[in-house]
Amino acid sequence: MANIVNSYDNTDELIKRFPVEHPTYVADGIGKSIQNRLLTGFENWNRGFDAWKAWGDILYTPDSIYNVHGARLTLAEYQAAMDITLKKVNIQMGAFHDMIICDDWTAIRYDITTIAGGREIPGSVMEFVNFKDYGKDLGTRVVEGWGAPKDSGYYGMAMFQGDAQKKVQQEQFAEVLSYQIPDEVDLVKKYPILHPTTNHSEIANEMHAAIVAEFDAWNQGYDAWAAQADKFYVANAACTTAQDQTLALDAYKSLVKTWIEDEETKKLYFDSMLLSGDWAAIHYRTVSKNAETGEAEAGDRMQFLHFVKTEDGVKVDASWMK
Repeated sequence: MANIVNSYDNTDELIKRFPVEHPTYVADGIGKSIQNRLLTGFENWNRGFDAWKAWGDILYTPDSIYNVHGARLTLAEYQAAMDITLKKVNIQMGAFHDMIICDDWTAIRYDITTIAGGREIPGSVMEFVNFKDYGKDLGTRVVEGWGAPKDSGYYGMAMFQGDAQKKVQQEQFAEVLSYQIPDEVDLVKKYPILHPTTNHSEIANEMHAAIVAEFDAWNQGYDAWAAQADKFYVANAACTTAQDQTLALDAYKSLVKTWIEDEETKKLYFDSMLLSGDWAAIHYRTVSKNAETGEAEAGDRMQFLHFVKTEDGVKVDASWMK
């Protein structure tokens, strides 16, 4: 029988092993339970696959869904994929950079170390997870989670999908591809949030307004976005790409220009936007069209943004994307 941790009373102990670099407000009730489940999950993952699988039977229900690299998987499919992955490599969870909890949602950004062939490869992960309190007997469990957006690992994970999940996923992609951005002057209405949550921040509305203004400028083309970027970011902002490369703002602008030349990407709407203190975590849907082939593809992206107050309103001084 796997040796696992499963207690709601050990949060203080676990957070010493997995500290949160940028702590934000955690509400009593389900917020505290989510915090505990995240920390307990890290502890059990690091005990090996058998412990993680046993923990999965506690953290999830048979109806839970986990989207791994964009591939929609049931619990059984997710466990099968991880069984094969963890037989090839050893992945150890590190410290949390961020753990933002709003209502029954969380967004986390953390370090991992992948050990393969005697080499240790550092990396980072973003996840967005929706939880539910199932009551005294079952406790707080995952309804659906997203472990990284759709990326190069998608096709490897999609091979584990059964027909039912493939059908649902293709229907979701079709909905994204056919989505029309509303003709709205109010940018908050123009770029809606599919799963809105309570704001735990005095500057939440300012952060929200800044984020949707950046969205709208992006959709108008590079020149519009570059001009808006000077309003969205402070001059010495640190922008970390999906490849964990941290760039100064000018270098980041140059990189974005190459992206836009390679493909036209429209930012559509938010799955989630979690705002707490001076931190924001966003998960949003996109459609990208290849500049050469014209082929359109549904996708999603994740970002963590740290805001600061300036004389010109709130601006981002550090960002991370996947």
